[in-house]
Amino acid sequence: MRSITHLGDAVTTIGIALLLMAAGGHLAQLGRAALIANALSHVAVQVLKRTVVRARPCDALGRPLAAVWVPDPYSFPSGHSAASMAVAASAALAHPWLAPLTLPLAGLVALSRVRLKAHHRGDVLAGAALGLGGALATRALLG
Repeated sequence: MRSITHLGDAVTTIGIALLLMAAGGHLAQLGRAALIANALSHVAVQVLKRTVVRARPCDALGRPLAAVWVPDPYSFPSGHSAASMAVAASAALAHPWLAPLTLPLAGLVALSRVRLKAHHRGDVLAGAALGLGGALATRALLG
């Protein structure tokens, strides 16, 4: 689960988008879409995190339970779930044949965030919805 959860971090999701852009051609278009979708969803994630300020899963004494490093103290929504879904949905929208690979992979990232006790279930569902929204908004923007 730890290796899967890192597929949703900034280094991985931005790195994938930049590699696609560097490849050129239709892959560059996909990379640009993934990068924009990720950025749009990330803005929404950060605004909500600082507005809702929901604590991450804790024990009865208030000690965090996360089995992995967490980038901030706020749980809602999951940025890893948003980022992985933004990239996965961008790929699925551009090339529907990729959907059976990319969308379940984004789902596994979300599941890993709950299993590693970094997020509550609702956090990852909201994050995935924001990532999908970012991908759909980017598709509408880019055509």
